[in-house]
Amino acid sequence: MEPDKVLLLHYILTRLKENPILSQENINKKGKKLKPREGFENLKKLADDFLKGDVENRFIVMPGLRGVGKTTLLFHLYDYLISKGVENKRILYLPTDYLKDFLGFSLFDAINLFVSEVHHKTPVTLDKELFLLIDEAQHDDKWSETGKVIYDQSKKIFMIFTGSSAINLEMSVDAVRRTKKESIFPLNFREYLYLKYDINTPPGTSAAIKTLIFTGETSQLEEKENQIMTELLKLTNPLDKEWERYLSLGGFPLSLYLDDFDIQERTFNMVERVVEKDLSTIRSFRSQTRNVIFRILMFLALQKPGEVSENKLANHLDVSSSLVKDILHLLEKTHLIFHVAPFAGAGKTVRKSWKYYFLTPSIKSAINSKIGKNALYNRELMGVLLENLIASYLFKLKETTRRPEGIFYSPQKKGVDFLLYDYSGKIIPIEVGLGKKGRSQIKKAIRTYHSDYGLVISHDRLKVTRQDDVIFLPVNTFSLM
Repeated sequence: MEPDKVLLLHYILTRLKENPILSQENINKKGKKLKPREGFENLKKLADDFLKGDVENRFIVMPGLRGVGKTTLLFHLYDYLISKGVENKRILYLPTDYLKDFLGFSLFDAINLFVSEVHHKTPVTLDKELFLLIDEAQHDDKWSETGKVIYDQSKKIFMIFTGSSAINLEMSVDAVRRTKKESIFPLNFREYLYLKYDINTPPGTSAAIKTLIFTGETSQLEEKENQIMTELLKLTNPLDKEWERYLSLGGFPLSLYLDDFDIQERTFNMVERVVEKDLSTIRSFRSQTRNVIFRILMFLALQKPGEVSENKLANHLDVSSSLVKDILHLLEKTHLIFHVAPFAGAGKTVRKSWKYYFLTPSIKSAINSKIGKNALYNRELMGVLLENLIASYLFKLKETTRRPEGIFYSPQKKGVDFLLYDYSGKIIPIEVGLGKKGRSQIKKAIRTYHSDYGLVISHDRLKVTRQDDVIFLPVNTFSLM
């Protein structure tokens, strides 16, 4: 065997030996086994179906922002497969960044060597199921072609490729047709409560909230409210205080076992790594441009919600507007940020800029903490984070269910915070507030957009309340979606 192949084989054999240890280190914290995130159930079912003979869904792509728990999910699946009796040598966890950056090998080389030297087969002649858990796939620019070739060669190989959100854009057309996507997003409040305190909201709570949003029907959620409140009584902290901690700190799984300062430090470090590593897989930048990227992120984090003029931002940073536009576009590819456009309506144009939000308010909170603004002691900042939270929930809803068809903001003076454009053509106005909210603003939007109803999401009510065509939804409840 060639010397370089010997080195690669040694690395693969080391991975097979050390992966059981890595698995336990990743799924156990402080001597206690972590409960897996919701996405684990989907992965487990896909793996079980594969072992039962389903050969269709065996090329899984799992995109998500750094820190959302993709690697931990892979090790939860590794642990589950071992518990099912799958031999250790049939499961290969492979971190692509190390494979490419330090060893200089491709995924294709590693997979073929794993099959030929460990299992003494070719992909075509395999007679036992193998599992490939490929982490940080974006570091190999041919990962999707590799997945496509392996998928076509063997029905005995189950593959999961994790990576930054931008890997969606890297897949070839042929690969897309063969893949099943399982996107991983930051924690919602329901999952945060379950993972941290073992509090389970009633089954169907999320579906009931979605039904209320898109139909105005409140009865399903009203039926569950007493059960929700009974379950939340298990909290040792006051509900409002726990929700505020979640709002400012709880978007990532690390918030479940670290103290507040470490959470903010680790979150800020994650942002730095997205800029330094994930963006570089999309486009190479000079150090001067990376500084501009950080300054743009700081600007977005420190400002109140509002449209962002690329020209004004460029003047503020003393750079070209084309560079600002390019950077904002690339940051959206990573899902670190996303935009909400002004609503124009059919055949109309609006001379308004986009509004930008972070994928989770925890990112905005962490950046603010760097200049001494602690959200837990700043009511104004908490209100800003709340609007970001609602925006991020709606963005996730659109990305995962394709409903609503569009998320906009009202360009009118003192317009509502969000307008959901549903596939049926109706418009659902949403107003957000931390304190008491009246009805005048939402009523105006209902008239303007000929809506059947509008939503007010705030701390104003303890339970879902409908007054004519205005539905008041407690923010604690909405966060359980």
